[in-house]
Amino acid sequence: MLNMPKRCPICTQKMELEPGFYFGTGYVSYALSIAVMTAVAVAFAVLWGFSIHDNSAFWYLGIAIGITLLLQPWLMRWSRVLYLYMFVRYGKLKEHR
Repeated sequence: MLNMPKRCPICTQKMELEPGFYFGTGYVSYALSIAVMTAVAVAFAVLWGFSIHDNSAFWYLGIAIGITLLLQPWLMRWSRVLYLYMFVRYGKLKEHR
């Protein structure tokens, strides 16, 4: 999941702008993971609800961690794409031949 092409096949943009460029994607991946866990918290609260009288918080944590772990390969890939979009400006692409 971490393999990236050296250059974009359409516009020939270098995918790694400098050595260690993608180290910053850890922050983006963390933000995406927090977004997933927040979405799961909202869905859990709406569907089942939280209570201090049962173990619902532990159920939420187990479900949220499980979903986040299942989505982690995609989250890592999306974080790289988002990080690259933050540093590379894209204009309209001319017709590709």
